[in-house]
Amino acid sequence: MHAPAVLPRRAMLPLLAAALLAACAETPPAATYRPLTFEYLTKLRLDVATVDVDNGWTPGPVAEGGAHVEGQAPEAPVDALRRMAQDRLLSGGSSGHATFVIDDASLSRINDRFQADFAVHLDISSGDGTRTGYAEARISRTRTISDYTPEGTRRELYDLEKAAMDDMNVEFEYQVRRSLKDWLQPTSPAAPPPPPVEQQDLGTPPKP
Repeated sequence: MHAPAVLPRRAMLPLLAAALLAACAETPPAATYRPLTFEYLTKLRLDVATVDVDNGWTPGPVAEGGAHVEGQAPEAPVDALRRMAQDRLLSGGSSGHATFVIDDASLSRINDRFQADFAVHLDISSGDGTRTGYAEARISRTRTISDYTPEGTRRELYDLEKAAMDDMNVEFEYQVRRSLKDWLQPTSPAAPPPPPVEQQDLGTPPKP
């Protein structure tokens, strides 16, 4: 009875290299996603001395059968909303205070859809702390899930969050210009108030 043949070490190296290359081909590197920034948008200069951001929001209950998925997105929505406030709000006064508050920064999965629910409000206070102005913006978007892989989930959540933040920027500016016009200072270039946001399902194909 013959002992099984053993390949020399030199003969095994090409086989190992081929196996490693095949494994790499089957597992492509994870995609990278650019952080959402809003510096290119019109600045909102407020007649206050300081502007703060309250980003202490924590996830709450979602619809029955749903689950929070913020942790699966490339960027947490609470960070995108905080950056929106930092990129867009400026202080231009000598007294008074503005506080940008994140009320909702939810990404959830409900059955076969991802849903984004974002809400913020802006408080204006006088020098003695009296509340003198208020504006609120709230948007919601959904997307039908088409790729259930981990990387597909990241990509679809990123696309949904980006579209929802575009909505939020439009809605937030509209509400600030409508409700806080007496606290706005001129900026250059001047921009007319954008229209309010309409909800849209990103995963629903257009009707023929």
